[in-house]
Amino acid sequence: MILVTGGAGFIGSNFVRDWLTLNDEPVINLDKLTYAGNLSNLASLEQDPRHIFVRGDICDTAHVSRLLAEHKPRAIVHFAAESHVDRSIHSPGEFISTNVNGTFGLLEAARAYWSGLTGEAKDGFRFLHVSTDEVYGTLGPQDPPFTETTPYAPNSPYSASKAASDHLVRAYFHTYGMPVLTTNCSNNYGSFHFPEKLIPLIISNARAGKPLPIYGDGMQVRDWLYVGDHCSAIRRVLEAGRLGEVYNVGGWNELANLEVVHTLCDILDTLDPKASGSYREQITYVQDRPGHDRRYAIDARKIERELGWKPAETFATGIRKTVQWYLDNQAWVRDVQSGDYLKWVEQNYAARDTAKEAI
Repeated sequence: MILVTGGAGFIGSNFVRDWLTLNDEPVINLDKLTYAGNLSNLASLEQDPRHIFVRGDICDTAHVSRLLAEHKPRAIVHFAAESHVDRSIHSPGEFISTNVNGTFGLLEAARAYWSGLTGEAKDGFRFLHVSTDEVYGTLGPQDPPFTETTPYAPNSPYSASKAASDHLVRAYFHTYGMPVLTTNCSNNYGSFHFPEKLIPLIISNARAGKPLPIYGDGMQVRDWLYVGDHCSAIRRVLEAGRLGEVYNVGGWNELANLEVVHTLCDILDTLDPKASGSYREQITYVQDRPGHDRRYAIDARKIERELGWKPAETFATGIRKTVQWYLDNQAWVRDVQSGDYLKWVEQNYAARDTAKEAI
């Protein structure tokens, strides 16, 4: 059994579904169900006894400790985080609370649990911390891509909070000998992505006839990683990664934001054409956000060299799958945009709480 934090979010839910598709090992899925946590992401697992969903906060160390004692997982895969840069600019405190304090509390609970294990259970335990390439800061046009030894230079409250959590994980390895692993990934895309992020936002706005907002000149460069490839990388690191090591996970797809939007428009022109004209006509340039990093690029040779992992999808194949998924799952998109998915969660859990009180 493994414990996954943040398993109702975008990457976490993809990981949980893939995990249970590929093997029979059960998953305890701990998620606070903030705005980015969506139980409909896990609808296919609703009747699956291998999936144990628990609503809870990683900042609640006592709750985490009880889960560890009850279920005795062999590993923790830590996705739970506040992750949207724009939100971190306006509300940085939430990012410090979840990403820094939450990771600290989770590490403390995991350390106490691991310390109480013996023999093979102790030797085999793993704590895998999922992080981001944004901790490395920004690159110039001719700079080499980020490697695992690139100095940290975070430029947003979000990336600073993730950098702090990375350092805590490293410290628990060097101070306490905890069997930790860290992955730093590039920009993910794929199914069940919350529509505040670039790719799902552009798809949704395009089909609704709304402006397609481009920050600044749109030439900010990112490396794009298909979420299914990211999940396979995490599984591989969990299986065979060297303790205390960091592995950068990238898609080898450096593209400017404007190029990504053009690609999305062109695919939509083919798969879901407008009555007249191209979706490109909806592109609108808006004021750049504060501290916007110019370029990220991941050197993913270490994980390929040591663990034999490399992405299966190119951007061309992955982005077409992604657009088709959003076209095929309009009910999910509508529920997220309207907020109905949150109403269902609150009603569902209010009913459970009422039932508990009545017992």
